[in-house]
Amino acid sequence: MEEYDFLIIGAGSAGLPAAVYAARFRLKTIVLGEVIGGTIINTHIVENWPGIVEITGWDLMEKLKEHVKANDVGILNEKVSSVEKLKKGFRVVAGEKTFLARTVLFATGTTRKRLGVPGEKEFENKGVSYCAVCDAALFREKVVGVVGGSDSAAKEALLLSEYAKKVYIIYRGEKIRPEPINGERVAKNTKIEVLSNRNVSEIFGENLVKGVRFREGGELKLDGVFIEIGATPNSELAEKIGVKLNKAKEIIIDTDSKTNVKGVYAAGDVADRRFKQAITGASEGVVAAFSAYEFVNNGPDYEA
Repeated sequence: MEEYDFLIIGAGSAGLPAAVYAARFRLKTIVLGEVIGGTIINTHIVENWPGIVEITGWDLMEKLKEHVKANDVGILNEKVSSVEKLKKGFRVVAGEKTFLARTVLFATGTTRKRLGVPGEKEFENKGVSYCAVCDAALFREKVVGVVGGSDSAAKEALLLSEYAKKVYIIYRGEKIRPEPINGERVAKNTKIEVLSNRNVSEIFGENLVKGVRFREGGELKLDGVFIEIGATPNSELAEKIGVKLNKAKEIIIDTDSKTNVKGVYAAGDVADRRFKQAITGASEGVVAAFSAYEFVNNGPDYEA
């Protein structure tokens, strides 16, 4: 059973930068992640990572992985199944391996929300998708819909417009709420049409998706439906060891990325921060590494 100073659960844009800094602080560190690279690998274009004008999410994560490995930190592609708080430190199980750690960072991200309407499950991978980067090319010259009104929904629609002949953004509210630059791009794109105040009540089809029906009445013929309605924090493992969550099930952290449990930190989309970006998650992860460094070097009673 290997022992570590700092064990990172999650190998995305929060966990990987944390690993780089932990290594620089000379903490014995390991990263455990079910999806190496995290959800940003499904982002078509990243334009807001400082110092890089434009890069794909996949390529950005490749650079971060390379940076972690250059600092001799191991990355294990395994899902963590349990975290147990001990008298001193924590026991973490991933796959068939067990680890002991003095400190733990939860950089576990989120899981995409489902609409929960008839037809969604039946037509998944048959026209229903949660990843435009993965599936956009399958809908060349087709008509597709993006359900949601966030910045992510706008970016999905913009990517899909490079392939589809028509893209509808279907939003339950009055006005979509992307970042201004993406809102401007949507408004200028002649392939994209926003349908406001619409709630999808059913996804219908035969062997493949044929369209959606609305709670308000009527239907829309579509070849594909992309769901982008937010995500649920992956905070269950943290909650089981006494870490406090807010009403949205996000892990509550302070400005030092500390939770209420000594030696436990959180960063990225799983944490209770209003503004969630890859760069802010990276910052929180780096701060967590510094907090862990101080904890390890000042003893378990360290409070600052």
